[in-house]
Amino acid sequence: MSFESGPAPRAKSWLAVAKCVGTSAAMLARRQVHLPAENEGRMLRFADGSTARVYRETAVARQPAMEPCVLVVTFTLRLVRGRAHRFFEAESLLNTPLFVGFPGFVSKLWCAHDTFGAYRGLYEWDGAERARSYAAALWRVLELVSVPGSISYKVLPGLRRDEVLADPARMQAASHPEHAWWRLLPAGG
Repeated sequence: MSFESGPAPRAKSWLAVAKCVGTSAAMLARRQVHLPAENEGRMLRFADGSTARVYRETAVARQPAMEPCVLVVTFTLRLVRGRAHRFFEAESLLNTPLFVGFPGFVSKLWCAHDTFGAYRGLYEWDGAERARSYAAALWRVLELVSVPGSISYKVLPGLRRDEVLADPARMQAASHPEHAWWRLLPAGG
């Protein structure tokens, strides 16, 4: 079973984001947020025919997820073209406090704009409902800077991000061909 939905109510979203920022500040002060480099530069292929380069990874120090799930988010930025994409990649580090403090966050791969101009985040989360709540709140932040209609997310319970990276076929069970923007394909095929 997978979850795909829309935004949370604005007041609820902004309250959740505010709480997250406070929690994130404490986590950053305690040095619980890390930027592993092993996936940087990795090319990801998606079932919609696009490819995207991983330009950053963010992870938190925590126990392994008890209820792992993968969350894939996509959006297209308004007014960002050409070299402005590289500026966004650098600037986006400042967005870290908007997500690491949400309950259940494990890790995120930041994907540069793909061959169709969309950005993606590929996350591991502890708890599918927590991932859905985060994505629904994130929607309200993204809608401020994104092309209308370009925001989507998909929650895939029972999957770990690294397992999906190693074997993208694990995403197949939750797949619907007409909505395959989120499904990874093997790197070489």
